[in-house]
Amino acid sequence: MFTGIILAVGKITQIEQKAGDVRLSIDTGKLSLADANLGDSIAVNGICLTAVELSEHGFVADVSNETLSRTNLKQASTGTAVNIELALTPQTRMGGHIVSGHVDGLATLIEKKPDGRSIRFKFKAPDELAKYIAEKGPICINGISLTINTVEGAVFSVNVVPHTLKETSLGFAVVGDKINLEVDLLARYMERLMKGEAAATCAAGVTEDLLKESGFL
Repeated sequence: MFTGIILAVGKITQIEQKAGDVRLSIDTGKLSLADANLGDSIAVNGICLTAVELSEHGFVADVSNETLSRTNLKQASTGTAVNIELALTPQTRMGGHIVSGHVDGLATLIEKKPDGRSIRFKFKAPDELAKYIAEKGPICINGISLTINTVEGAVFSVNVVPHTLKETSLGFAVVGDKINLEVDLLARYMERLMKGEAAATCAAGVTEDLLKESGFL
């Protein structure tokens, strides 16, 4: 588990095609891995990866075809900047929100403009994820815990303050970029719990009948 509070901006130093999928080498920049262990989970752009090799400021991870198909690592190249976060410990301050490191889909950056000293970003999420995105709720973008400002259908906006722009790779983003999106973990479980015993047989998704049965309509 993670918090969405980025510890460093690293970069991909090597991409190796290996037996049908990919092995990545990642430099973690200012973040030392001196106290990390083989097998530790490390979030890269919000993707939970397992360290199979370690050095003081870098690690190697295997990336499955499933992960490549669902995340922006598929478009990554040598030198690509990535957001790095180590997994939670019992002593970690919970400064963001609960992040699993399991990416739900790719959103597209459709607008980026100044808003005071902040930058307002507007993203288009996949239609099937729109139901999990709520005004003033949490969202994880490339591993960064942010608060949603506005929602219009599948389009949502967030304000990113100067500190976050400086300490993450989001400042480098340009309109058209694909970003990793993880919706609120609690929203996903709430949907499943609303189905009750019917969860074993009913189709995925929230329907009008389900909302009526649960007392929301």
